[in-house]
Parts: sequence; structure tokens; C-alpha cells
Amino acid sequence: QVQLVESGGGLVQAGGSLRLSCAASGRTFSGRAMGWFRQAPGKEREFVATINWIGINAQYGDSVKGRFTISRDNAKNTVLLQMNSLKPEDTAVYYCAAAAGRYSEVQASGFNSWGQGTQVTVSS
Repeated sequence: QVQLVESGGGLVQAGGSLRLSCAASGRTFSGRAMGWFRQAPGKEREFVATINWIGINAQYGDSVKGRFTISRDNAKNTVLLQMNSLKPEDTAVYYCAAAAGRYSEVQASGFNSWGQGTQVTVSS
């Protein structure tokens, strides 16, 4: 099992940037794909980004393509989500997740470890 702790959320104005960090503990981190999801009030959890186990393949949700970048540092057991050009509709709780396997996943069902989430609020 992998334990995940997100940080870096906060309040930012539209057009600004934030960088979310996910710290993982557990020996299997480097062998697992990782992802970010988000959930806004009253909405379903939404796929944001995923990266495979060695960090050379990333996929993004349509709403964040070209603005968000996912990366990972296996030596530091960390996954980052750089968010640029933020919009009010990006406001949500952002969750870090670890997949069951090595390859990128876009469905929440493909992830079996989840963090507690970090709030991102974008003001207009």
C-alpha cells in the first residue's frame, strides 16, 4: 500500500499558477503510475492527469491540456502538478492517486491508493 499526502493548494486569482505536490511513502511507489483527480462541489470526480511509472508518458484531461503539467521524481517519492493559467472552473479539491500498475490510467477505478485531497480555489 502507498500512503499519499497532498500539499500546495490554496487561493489564487484567475490567470495565476499553483504547484501541487504529492508525497508518497511505501516501497512500491516507483513501480506504479500516478494520477491527479479533482472534485468540485456537487460534481463527480474528474480525471486531471496521469503519468506512468518512469515518468515518460503523461495524459491529461481535455479541460487542463496545455495548462497543467504532471511530473514525478522517483528518487524523492514525489509527484507534482504544475497548474498555470488557472480559471475559476479549476476550483476543486485535488486528489493524488496511485495506480495498481505501471501504466497510465485515466479511470478512477484504476487507482487503489488515494490522498486526502488539497483545496484549490481560483477567484475571478
